[in-house]
Amino acid sequence: MKTMKITIVSFIMLLMVNVQGQNSLPDLAINSNTYHTAVGLRGGETSGLTIKQFVGGTNAIEGIIGLWHHGVSATVLFEKHQSAFNVSGLNWYYGAGGHASIASRYAYYDPYRDRYRKYYEGSVGLGVDGIVGIEYKIPKAPIALSFDVKPFVEVVSRGYIYSSLDPGLGIKITF
Repeated sequence: MKTMKITIVSFIMLLMVNVQGQNSLPDLAINSNTYHTAVGLRGGETSGLTIKQFVGGTNAIEGIIGLWHHGVSATVLFEKHQSAFNVSGLNWYYGAGGHASIASRYAYYDPYRDRYRKYYEGSVGLGVDGIVGIEYKIPKAPIALSFDVKPFVEVVSRGYIYSSLDPGLGIKITF
């Protein structure tokens, strides 16, 4: 719980620094099919706070602060966006990146595999991530909805290797 509070406060401070560097508050992307920045939540195996920033044309960098029942993670992804099905505001995206995680408790029960998975308190994991998904920017609202699969392979400092497809749903406010 303490880690979650620290993460949320850090995320809010990061947003405040970004906003203070500008002359005024950013304009929400209303009546638009595109946006430059989005802040929101991702629900899935890696659930948490997310921020996406377009860095030129159709390229974006997305960061995810993942909060889960036995630790916290930080993921950075480079993504490429393309129009999907010739529908305005609907885009495919794909890309790759990496993550780091730290475990906060010994083990947890994995109901999908009907066994306990071992994470030792304080152990660190480093991983490689991919991502492929679809996102819809609602034209008359500053909201983007997404569904993606973010497969990863992670090596934990105690010698374990984990992998997952990590599907997720996202909702973001767009600027």
